[in-house]
Amino acid sequence: MHCFALWRILRYEMNENLSLGRIGGIHVGLNWSLLVIAALIAWSLATGILPLSAPGQPSSAYWVAGVVAAVVYLASLLAHELAHSMVAMRRGVRVEGITLWLFGGVSRFASETSSPGSQALIIFVGPLTSLVLGAVFYLLSIAVGGGAQSGLLPVTLAWLGYLNLVLGVFNLVPAFPLDGGRLLQSLIWLRTGDRVRATSVAARVGMVFAYLLIAYGLATFIFAGNLIGGVWAVFLGWFLLSAARSEEAAGLLRQALSGTTVADVMTPNPVQAPDDTTVENALHGYVLASRHSTFPTHDAGGRLSGLLTMAALKNVAPDARETTLIKQIICPLDSVSTARPADPITNLLGISEGCSEGRTLVVEDGRLVGIISPSDISRLVQRSLAGRSRAPVPSA
Repeated sequence: MHCFALWRILRYEMNENLSLGRIGGIHVGLNWSLLVIAALIAWSLATGILPLSAPGQPSSAYWVAGVVAAVVYLASLLAHELAHSMVAMRRGVRVEGITLWLFGGVSRFASETSSPGSQALIIFVGPLTSLVLGAVFYLLSIAVGGGAQSGLLPVTLAWLGYLNLVLGVFNLVPAFPLDGGRLLQSLIWLRTGDRVRATSVAARVGMVFAYLLIAYGLATFIFAGNLIGGVWAVFLGWFLLSAARSEEAAGLLRQALSGTTVADVMTPNPVQAPDDTTVENALHGYVLASRHSTFPTHDAGGRLSGLLTMAALKNVAPDARETTLIKQIICPLDSVSTARPADPITNLLGISEGCSEGRTLVVEDGRLVGIISPSDISRLVQRSLAGRSRAPVPSA
């Protein structure tokens, strides 16, 4: 499953365990859970699907085909997410990166679309990519000899085609937070002009679908005795239910924070540290001399270069502090979230922590003017929700 801009509060976006570098300027990483899925795919193909569909081959051939197919399938997941991210970038949305994990992939965006049309386009290209890949794999399987007595290669290609088609169709189910649910939200948003209402309706449709999936999983286990299929459906339904509820809460939170800008929340003019000083000097000259634990850094030319965090400082051995420059341990600028003072604060609600520990640097005309920490966002959310709960209810 591929979810677009998943909500951070419930953290059903998975943390990145391994960086795969950048593709088209977009950072790509994966979570260890994806390796479990890849292993299961390879095992299922090598021990069950391929021997039944293309008998007569040695066991090693099935395993090679299974492993290669698993890798190609993961590449298909990445293509789906890259389609989301690349179109988003062309539409002016800032892309934080892509993380591949247990349910496929997550495209993380540092800002939101301003129109339902742009959002719909960004969303639709993902399933469209999966459907096109499915058709291509099917055509390739036919071209290399698919038929009643297919060989190992045509069968493997046909399986990849089938899985990508299923992936594309499943993502078009109109249930939040699947891509189809996002398309439903875009349609309602377009017709009503109310994004919050559109989010609420789409999220509730997603909850209904999740309950149905859970019921199907229980029925599959109880009446058909299919333990693996039943448990998987229940687990997937539970995940979708949690995600849909979180999306509905996120919509209400965005409404509560509407009109609040980054400038309203940031700590202005934060203390900066030169990145050519040593860790020892940074500890005594900045950390111990200040109430802050995180410091933006600048290079010899005064240009913003990154962010120094306590976690990075603690990782330096005491006997290496006098010889280690902080430029060697800072979170580099391209890995730190940045914003402009006039940006809506809701743009920062989905920022992942990463090496910057959730901090956002506020920059205007190339100059650092402020910094925002997760605790700043948390206090703002608490005040906003408390204000809504104390708001008088209008009389009829």
